[in-house]
Parts: sequence; C-alpha cells; structure tokens
Amino acid sequence: MASSLFILFLTFLAHFLPLSVLSATVLEDLATLTPPPDFITTITTNCLHNPLLRYCNNTTSSPMDIAEIFRSTIVASHLCNESKNPNCVESFPKIRIHNRPKTAALYLSFDFFWKYCPLTVIEIDLVNNSLKSEFPTNLLSCAQIRTLDLSYNQLTGSVPIQSLSRLTNLTHLNLSYNRFSEDDNEFLKRFNASSFIHSGLLPDVKRYKMKVLVLLIVFPIVVLLLSCCLGWLCLKRPDYLPRTCRRSHKFTSAMIDAATDEFSDQRLVGKSNGVDIYRGTLRDGTEAKIEVYTEKVSKAKRLEFEEECEAVLKLRHKNLVRVLGWCNSRNLRALVTEWTNGENVRTWLDSSLASSWRRRLRVVMGVLEGFSYLSEQWPEIAFDLNTSSVLLADDGQEPLVSRFKIGEGNNSSTNIFNFGLFLLEMITNLKPDEEQEDSERRYLEYIRVHCPDNAERVVDEKLKIEERTLEKVKEAITLGLMCTEKPPLRQPSFTQIYDTVVSLYESSSRHH
Repeated sequence: MASSLFILFLTFLAHFLPLSVLSATVLEDLATLTPPPDFITTITTNCLHNPLLRYCNNTTSSPMDIAEIFRSTIVASHLCNESKNPNCVESFPKIRIHNRPKTAALYLSFDFFWKYCPLTVIEIDLVNNSLKSEFPTNLLSCAQIRTLDLSYNQLTGSVPIQSLSRLTNLTHLNLSYNRFSEDDNEFLKRFNASSFIHSGLLPDVKRYKMKVLVLLIVFPIVVLLLSCCLGWLCLKRPDYLPRTCRRSHKFTSAMIDAATDEFSDQRLVGKSNGVDIYRGTLRDGTEAKIEVYTEKVSKAKRLEFEEECEAVLKLRHKNLVRVLGWCNSRNLRALVTEWTNGENVRTWLDSSLASSWRRRLRVVMGVLEGFSYLSEQWPEIAFDLNTSSVLLADDGQEPLVSRFKIGEGNNSSTNIFNFGLFLLEMITNLKPDEEQEDSERRYLEYIRVHCPDNAERVVDEKLKIEERTLEKVKEAITLGLMCTEKPPLRQPSFTQIYDTVVSLYESSSRHH
C-alpha cells in the first residue's frame, strides 16, 4: 500500500512540477527550492491513506521539515532516472550508481533523502565509486532493503554492526575490496565469505581452510602444467619467450616448420645441389630466406655444421646478407638469413637499368669485396657465386652474396673459377645451360673464339660501350677467361684479380 501511495505521489510530482525542475541542475540548487502551494495538502492526503509512510510524522512540523520532504521527492525522482529504471513512476525498486564517484558522493550527502527513503527501494548498489569516507550509515535508514553492495570502494573504519543487524530483510551484503578494520561478529557470519574479499573483515577463518587445502593440491598441479608448457616452449617454440630468455639465432625444427607453412610449395622459391630455398616469415613478422639442406648426415657432420654456423653468424660485411641463425636438429638442418626484396643480378641484367658499364663494374666490385672479406677473415666458409645467388640490396646500390656453402669448406681455386664465370656473365648476359652436359666448357669456348678480335659479338647488346672503353671491356673478358683456366696453376691470384677490377672501375669513372 505504501508503495502504491508513493507511486501516486510521484505521479503527482511528474504532473505538477515542470520538466526544468527535474533537470540535473536542480540537484545543485535544492537549498533554494520551495514546495508548491498545495504541497502540504498532498502530504496530508497521502498520510490519511497510509499513516505508515516515513514522512507522515512530520506533517504537522515546521515548514523546514516540509521542505525536506519536498526535496527528498526531487532526489528520489533523479535517483530513479540515474538507476535506469524503465518506468520510474510505476516502479522504483533499485538505486544503482556504478563507476560515477562524483554522483554517488552527491547523493550520499542528502541526509534528508535517506531519512524519507521510499519504501519501494529494496536494493542499493554503489559499486566502484572511490568512496573514501567511513561506512555511509545514512543508507541504513532504508530499513526495508534486501541488498546492499558497497564493494570496490575505499571505505574505512569499522562496520556499524548494530545498525546493520536491524535490517531484518537484508539477505545480500557485499563489502569486498574496501579498507574496513577487522571485526569478527556473528552478524557477518550470516553472509558468504565472498562478501568480504579484501575488505579488511574476517568473518570466519575456518571457511578458508578448505580453500587452503584445495590450493595445496591445485597449486602443485598448476606449477607442473606451467613447467611442462615452459619446457615445451624452450625446446620447441622459444620464439614465444621474451628475447632475454632465448638465443635469438638458434631455430628449432618447429620454428622452421611454422615459418615455411610446413614447407609449402607456395613458400619454395628455389632448389639446387641438395638445398631447398624457402621464403619464410618468422613469428615477429621478419621475412627470411631459409635454406634447408636435404642431405642426411652423421652426428659428427652435424657437429661440424653447428660450428660452421656459429662462424657464419659472425659475418659482418655490406656485401654479404646478414645471417639470422640456423637449425641443426636430428631431422633438419637449415640456415636462416635476411630476406632482401631487391632482385637478383640475373634478373637485373635483363632490365634497362643494367645498360651502364660502370654500374656493372660496381656490382662486380661489391662481389669482389665480399669475396675478399671471406677469403681473408673466414677462409673456412665457402659461398655459392653466380648471378642468381647474388642479390641487389633494397636500394639497388650494393650487391649481396646470399648463398653460403656450409660444410664444404673454402676452395680458393673454385672461388676464382666461379668469379670468372660471374664476370663473363656480367659482360655477355649469357650463362651456361645447366641442363646440358659439358655446358660450361662450350660456353667458355664460345667466348674464347670471339675474343679479343670480335669481342663486340659476345658483349651484351644493352651495354652502351663507346669505342674508347671497348679495350677495357676486352681486358675484363680476358680476366674472366684467365680465372676459368684449368689447371688452377694458370689462374691469376686474388690480388691480381682485385687490382685489375679496381683499375677497370677507376678508368670507367674517368670515361663516365
């Protein structure tokens, strides 16, 4: 009955008061608001119908008391809207203010509202409002409430147990995550221990004994599972661990498998001499070239491979691709190097960009400088030198030797022979047909037949060579043929090769 009368009263307010009075700014001006002329008549009529209404004992009191009742109805209307009740006039069962510290503190300051709290309110929820006062005892004036939730605030002091005990309808109390002082009381035992998590209150320590026993069993299991997961990560996928916890250059077969999409054909970019070459994507998004060695080797050979990879990892030169790491498991051997988006020299020779004699000599010079670095400082590391394995950096300025022959050792004679073929191909834009038997011999004989008298017949027609530089081109062809001489004793030394190429490059600068 009381609630129905209160509803009638709210209906009256909604009809009688203008909308501007119920605006948000009204709450800031409550002190200056006065009841309408017939407000006392309305109060008196309501109390005649239901003397149990909270304000009925004040109908004969001073105007100030009547003003408090009037202001309380204003606040009630606002709280009804704040609590997002779909039909405020018809129902006002809950006061809910979440995550709005300023608003919550404002309503708590209206003592007169809580004094005349509507009987329809059965739930008060002020969660996560950063309230820093002591327990808001004003709320307890709403003696009919069933639920009170003050969790996730910063309330301090002691809990008013005696006042709470008078709330006979209270069935749900949540004081978790506050800073109350410890208080072991029989009243608090009416509620579940979850109501007091991190609240400063310990209603019953015995309730937690079972949880402790569970933790004694669950915790070791969790630690074991975590250890297994960590062990799996360390052995199989260390790339999931922080960089400080792993060797960035050591790859596992699982990492290589993931980077190449399980060695899919779409990732395969080339094959040669027992090596499959893939374009892989590492877990951090880095593009990499992955050379997989398909030949099965003994354990001793795998140990040698590991040592050689350790050496290759230390290579630092502008004309060598950067080595990222390697894999040396029982079933997989692979070398991982950086991926360069620039084209290889073989493709570049077919483009219009390769029309400059000086530009081609610059590529030869870069290859020779990388060759020199390896020969002098890392003689144990061999490399595969041809126009397909030499890449151009992304900016197109520097050539990069991209293929290292792990496990074969460095052979000076073979390197000079391969350099001779590379130099001749840079001039002629012709290369031996690898599918035909004895193709290298026939390729070299073809060039020897035309040089030096008819050298212009084997020179790439895209090369813009002036008459005065033709002699230098012939000199370069002669050097290439000398490098491919057999037996090796007839080959020039590396010093002679280097001096000749430097001289050719410097002369091209003068004629440029």
